[in-house]
Amino acid sequence: MDMVAKVHVSTLDCHHLLPTGNVFRPLIVKGLRRRRIVVQPCRSFKSEDVGPAEYVKVNKFVGAIRSAVWSCSKPSLRTENKLREAMEMLEERLFSLALYVGRYIITMMSTGVVMFVGFQLSGGDSQMNELIWYSWLGGIIIGTMIGSNLVLDEVARAGPRNVLITGSTRGLGKALAREFLLSGDRVIVTSRSPVSVGLTIEELEENLKQALNAATGSARKKLAHAKVVGIACDVSDPVDVKKLGKFAADELGYIDIWVNNAGTNKGFRPLLELTNNDIQEIVSTNLIGSILCTKEAIQIMETQSKGGHVFNMDGAGSGGSSTPLTAVYGSTKCGLRQLQSSLLKECKRSKVGVHTASPGMVLTDLLLSGSTIQNRQMFNIICEHPETVARTLVPRMRVVKGSGRAINYLTPPRILIALVTAWLRRGRWFDDQGRALYAAEADRLRNWAESRTRFSFTDAMEMYTENTWVSVFSLSVVCAFIILSSTGST
Repeated sequence: MDMVAKVHVSTLDCHHLLPTGNVFRPLIVKGLRRRRIVVQPCRSFKSEDVGPAEYVKVNKFVGAIRSAVWSCSKPSLRTENKLREAMEMLEERLFSLALYVGRYIITMMSTGVVMFVGFQLSGGDSQMNELIWYSWLGGIIIGTMIGSNLVLDEVARAGPRNVLITGSTRGLGKALAREFLLSGDRVIVTSRSPVSVGLTIEELEENLKQALNAATGSARKKLAHAKVVGIACDVSDPVDVKKLGKFAADELGYIDIWVNNAGTNKGFRPLLELTNNDIQEIVSTNLIGSILCTKEAIQIMETQSKGGHVFNMDGAGSGGSSTPLTAVYGSTKCGLRQLQSSLLKECKRSKVGVHTASPGMVLTDLLLSGSTIQNRQMFNIICEHPETVARTLVPRMRVVKGSGRAINYLTPPRILIALVTAWLRRGRWFDDQGRALYAAEADRLRNWAESRTRFSFTDAMEMYTENTWVSVFSLSVVCAFIILSSTGST
């Protein structure tokens, strides 16, 4: 059948499809409301010779698949709503799989064409074949270099940003605020405590002053735009959140990035050892607070000509895995992941991007509270200091585009390296008795500031190759083709 179709789930009373030009439109007839899978020709492949008869054939085929899924499904799915949810999940998984398979096929086909042309030019000469392989490898390297330079240019041109970070007077939140500030951005810090907000502003202003004294040329000019202000805010209080939004609009005019970092935990304890107040504080801060702040951020950004980006922080339990001894905390993070999935559909046509940031395991009071010696031995392998994590997350958050991005510190390569070098990481942060071996924050920041002079090329290379492997190979194909063409002409 000469037709490309797309499948989606629609709510219709009864499906009667009538041809309207080249596209089949559903005709809604009053009756029992039901959810059905509908197939219609994709707009990119409209054809005059696609008639209702062919459409019905495809729809019967989809109906047969649906019937097969129904017959093979578990008894717990034998209801229309549950089956619909299962089919929607299956559709999302199949779409994601098809996307990756399609990218792989395109990459391999493009590479194969270049290699085939090269081997044809070589005429079977073994030395020439070796040169072709080296040329292709060189193309990958050159492509990566070109892409990394593009990232460097993009980061250099990005800014200044107006950034609001909740829960930013200590730990990761303060490290994020510092990194944004030293990138030339205007930052708002918040916390429940007015005293903590004041002290954090003083500290960050001092960091900015030191950076300005050490900077020269364009770096100094970029930092001239940076500033930090703050306000006390309880994110679980709708009135406070509304005041925070107004304060941000008055101080900065608009908001480019809103980071919901405020969160709390009551240590590693079973649910039965938590008081009702503990549970209420965890849920109200981590989940309700993030929901209220996300709503306020979207409302503000919808009125801005450039829109904006909202980040919610992932944590243990985000993927739905069990989190013993932190059951309530894990539940809130799982709820935030559900919020993210729902908002992606609600904001599909919005100019506001909704994203997640996953810092992994960070050496903060939130993580260390109630941790055991065994926990701390594991922290040696996988944990990092807040400033190290912020150094990776912030450049990616500053140049994010679209919606639904997941910015992670613990990428698969980092996890693999941590596991392979686990024996070298013993005693990195804690000794065998669980005593801390790392320097105080002030000393760490002094050394960190010396090494943090600018966004390095290695940072750009990592950022480029992280989620754009197709681009890397595509550029490698182009570069290899150029190299092969020049080789063939000689």
